[in-house]
Amino acid sequence: MSQTADLPENSIVLNFGEGEPKHTIIWLHGLGATSNDFPPIVPELGLNQSRPIRFVFPQAPSRPITINGGFVMPGWYDIKGMSLEEKQDREGMSESSAMLEGIINGEIANGTPASNIIVAGFSQGGAVAYYTAVRSKAKLAGVLALSTYLPFEDETEAEHSGVNVQTPILAHHGSYDPVVPMQFGLESVDSLKQLGYQVQWKTYPMEHQVVMEQIKEIGDWINGVFDQ
Repeated sequence: MSQTADLPENSIVLNFGEGEPKHTIIWLHGLGATSNDFPPIVPELGLNQSRPIRFVFPQAPSRPITINGGFVMPGWYDIKGMSLEEKQDREGMSESSAMLEGIINGEIANGTPASNIIVAGFSQGGAVAYYTAVRSKAKLAGVLALSTYLPFEDETEAEHSGVNVQTPILAHHGSYDPVVPMQFGLESVDSLKQLGYQVQWKTYPMEHQVVMEQIKEIGDWINGVFDQ
């Protein structure tokens, strides 16, 4: 069985279904969480059992987070404050984006075409997924952006590769989110749509979290993307 290369320490890889996967979902957790955050929902997604999928759950490095008093915790980048501008850390984002690109390229090298790869993320992880997907030269199968925002939004037009303009993007957000206000997510979606990206936007009556109704709809979306 092929192995995903160059994963951060304590990352998790699991296979869904029988046989050698030719489809991959790379799913990034949020600030302060771990790679263990999302594997438990895989059996709840209702995925097509006849299609084996490799799930890759990378682990963010521990770093000081300014908004939390410099406390060291797992994070894909630093956050200095609550405003959108203060949620942007170019150095950390560049490092995490390079990590995600490395995993994508590793999957491609192992025989999974980019067109069979979904990048997904919650909160900070979703921001990394957004940032990477619009700049990537790999034509991805889809992008899943949960309770998140598009970082460096004002620079996206100049920096996006255009390769994934037709790639399906599913963006979910909680209407009562106190961590990443829903308006941040909506403005990001509007910005991407103005550039021609294919974004499906939906809100749920929840805070900064994932709920069962949403998990089922994510699974339906994954099945649809991989059926194309």
